[in-house]
Amino acid sequence: QGLNKDETAAKFGAEQVRLWRRSYDVPPPPLKPDDPRHPRFDPRYAHLDPDELPAAESLKDTLQRLLPFWEQHLAPAVRSEPGVLVSAHGNSLRALVKHLWGVSEAQIPRLEIPTGNPLVVELDPQLRVQAARYLDSARAAALPPLGRE
Repeated sequence: QGLNKDETAAKFGAEQVRLWRRSYDVPPPPLKPDDPRHPRFDPRYAHLDPDELPAAESLKDTLQRLLPFWEQHLAPAVRSEPGVLVSAHGNSLRALVKHLWGVSEAQIPRLEIPTGNPLVVELDPQLRVQAARYLDSARAAALPPLGRE
């Protein structure tokens, strides 16, 4: 929080930053409870118990937060609508791709979702990935193999 990637790498080292940003279950150091950037000070979360608000989050935490939304809102929409657009933060998208493709914890550090390059995914009625492509294939990072691992 509060530092860009270069500043964070200068402070903690490039390898540590890579581990925080790409690993599955290693979160960055949590914000202190009195840090003004802590979510407890965000008026959007005033109705929540401050002890329930995360001060740091790994991809594993993001996936746990995302799955109920996927199951309750996105999956039903995908089943009933001809096309659904999902726009989200990169880590949320990595979590969704991990879930849909069954990307392993060992492989997830290599998964990059390019910014501003829509990923078109075709799912079957059981919500299994049948096909996927980036609209700008020249800018696209490698996708995990289609289907479950």
